[in-house]
Amino acid sequence: MDLNPKMTRRAFLAKGKFLIGALLAAPFVSYGYARFAEPHWIRTKHVRLELERLPQAFDGVRVVQFSDVHVGPYLAPGDLPQLVDMINALKPDLLCFTGDLYDYRVYDGSLVSQALAALKAPLGKFAVLGNHDYYGSPVETEKVLKPGGFELLTNRSVAVGKDKALIRVAGVDDMWEGRPDLDRALKSVRRDDFVLLLSHAPDFADIALEAPVDMQLSGHSHGGQVRLPFYGAITTPMYGRKYVDGLYKLGGGKLHVYTNRGIGMTMHPVRFWCRPELTVFTLKKRL
Repeated sequence: MDLNPKMTRRAFLAKGKFLIGALLAAPFVSYGYARFAEPHWIRTKHVRLELERLPQAFDGVRVVQFSDVHVGPYLAPGDLPQLVDMINALKPDLLCFTGDLYDYRVYDGSLVSQALAALKAPLGKFAVLGNHDYYGSPVETEKVLKPGGFELLTNRSVAVGKDKALIRVAGVDDMWEGRPDLDRALKSVRRDDFVLLLSHAPDFADIALEAPVDMQLSGHSHGGQVRLPFYGAITTPMYGRKYVDGLYKLGGGKLHVYTNRGIGMTMHPVRFWCRPELTVFTLKKRL
């Protein structure tokens, strides 16, 4: 084939300029995506769990988890109704919030409570505090959660009944800023009770593994908030470094631990390769 050397060189130079331009632009494009696109691209993760100690009456129950909203500079109270609509569309039977409602300061409490009150879950709405709830005010955060219909589980449990059967939903205080007391949380639990534990810090699972707990839901780590392909999270917070993202089965399947990536952001207003998350658990009785 007869090629024109000058045209070949021109084509080569043109491609080189394009490549150099693309390389120079890539950081800006990546930052724009991480700052303005991915933080608003909430994914819904569906997880089916087969649980040996689950009562038959709870077979098929849908538990929806959301976490780490971080109302503050990057997510305004006015953004919550859209989130509420997304959660309600998932038709939860039981709803769990695993901490960090605010980023650092509690404000517009009545507006946030009003949004939370619109969430529907016939078997109940439960919450625990996270470390950022302490940076603001745990007392004020509780005053926002309760009018929103959430029962705050700080080192205690409640019975949730269905068709004459029951499970226990328990919660512990934050591992970083609070005083978690699992023995106190499980004080009313009977030996054969199925226990769903809420702990903001996922690494609390190593403690929960030694207790009669079947399932732990956590947040805190944000999944790393910034992840790299084939590497994972660049950095994770204290008490969120061992069970960073997704589902873990500990003790040969005795304890199922799930770490939710959360909705909001803190420290840096970016998410990369780590979309915000709503999680839907379908509980199944293992026969």
